[in-house]
Amino acid sequence: MTTLKSKLKEDLTAAIRERDELRSSTLRLTLTAISKEEVAGTSARELSDDEVQKVITREAKKRREAAEAFAQGGRAEQAAREKAEGEVLAAYLPQQLGDDELEQIVAAAVAEAKGAGAEGPRAMGQVMKIVNPKVAGRAEGGRVAATVKKLLAQG
Repeated sequence: MTTLKSKLKEDLTAAIRERDELRSSTLRLTLTAISKEEVAGTSARELSDDEVQKVITREAKKRREAAEAFAQGGRAEQAAREKAEGEVLAAYLPQQLGDDELEQIVAAAVAEAKGAGAEGPRAMGQVMKIVNPKVAGRAEGGRVAATVKKLLAQG
């Protein structure tokens, strides 16, 4: 079984051979971010696939935010580049949850929290504790929080 990091390295080698500048630069930056994460802290360590996935998610989020900033600044070419880099990274991430799936998971968590006696906006923390492990890596935190707030306001 190959690890996610070794898959990234293999894909980087293939991208270089194919002279695919976008893929190779994106994968290089991502592998650099992974290496930085490995040597951060008190001692160097090898990251697990889950940790590598978190780094890739963080890098993809940076690309998304940069694309939005460039688009708002009227720099369409750079925005398109950032968007394309984000799509390259998205291929290494699990399929994102749709709005309907996310709402179902959150609704179940809200019901569970109400069963434990938590209601209204103050239940936000309890609901998030229930939901986060279920959607880890498959939905952005901001989306999850917005859905939780919406459903708590309804209930």
